Amino acid sequence: MCCFSQPVSHVGNTRIFGRLAASGTQFLAYEMEYESESPTAMILPLPIDLAVRDGDTHDSAANDSLAGGRPLRFISLEGYPDFFSHFERGFPFIPGVSIGCSTNELITSSSAAMIEVQEIGDYIASYVPSLQDFDRLDPQFSIASSVWDQLPLYHDFGFAVFQLKKLSGKPHPMAMEFATRWPAEVFFPTVHIHDGEVHSVERFDHALYLQHAAWDSIVDGYVNSDVRDQATGFVRSNRPAKQFMATADSAGLLQPDLLVHRSILSGDLANEDQRFSISGDPITPTMNWNNLKQLLPWGIGAGALAWFLGRRSRLRRQATLNSKPLEGA
Repeated sequence: MCCFSQPVSHVGNTRIFGRLAASGTQFLAYEMEYESESPTAMILPLPIDLAVRDGDTHDSAANDSLAGGRPLRFISLEGYPDFFSHFERGFPFIPGVSIGCSTNELITSSSAAMIEVQEIGDYIASYVPSLQDFDRLDPQFSIASSVWDQLPLYHDFGFAVFQLKKLSGKPHPMAMEFATRWPAEVFFPTVHIHDGEVHSVERFDHALYLQHAAWDSIVDGYVNSDVRDQATGFVRSNRPAKQFMATADSAGLLQPDLLVHRSILSGDLANEDQRFSISGDPITPTMNWNNLKQLLPWGIGAGALAWFLGRRSRLRRQATLNSKPLEGA
């Protein structure tokens, strides 16, 4: 969701990655460039599982999982600032894309105890369990209730809030894993808000990246950087992630053996989040019969060549036999 708590003069290169985990959680990473005249925060609404939405993000001593009923954990990609730029190596011959989103000035009041914050590399991150809990957040990093009233889908969402430490720049990607209420959907927060209003149509310039084993099992072969696969509507990478990404530096966000699927959203589009329903195991692909289909022409060619060579050999043997004189002649 492209929404800032204070006005920004520029936002660009917005990229989002999503992946479902077998445990019923979703990984999400987000990156953009920005310029702001005052301290601001990026706010991402998330479909947190209602069973754990109000839980403590520090309940578990295990920082690499959502054990203990935690609704969300923040992940630092400070050690992998090229996370998104490396994706492009899996989609050769792609031209440069300018990606951006809109902005908004959002102010509300604060009276209750403050939300706990965590320092995650270039950000100060907070988890806000509900809309009512925004009253506990520093006012300059909050959103007005009048804006949320225009987005009823978010009435029971949780929210990840990333306070930006600098007024401009391109910070490393922000990332998290959250307990999702939609374990068969990959969720991308892409709703735009600006001028304190929610418009039905907004200008989109986003790149979405997705991993899921079920999609790997149905796509055809890689064609080109701008050719979408008919089965998914996304462009598939030309090889698995481990061959063009530093998967060991991704803090578990990437599955090394899976492909990456990419979609570019540009132009005037419906102002809504992107949700993709995908059934099946998100980690382990099944047999992709399309791979065999790609080999079919080669198989037919090899079979035809074998038939031709065999027939020629038989004809030669027959000719040899016919040329021999008959015994007793």
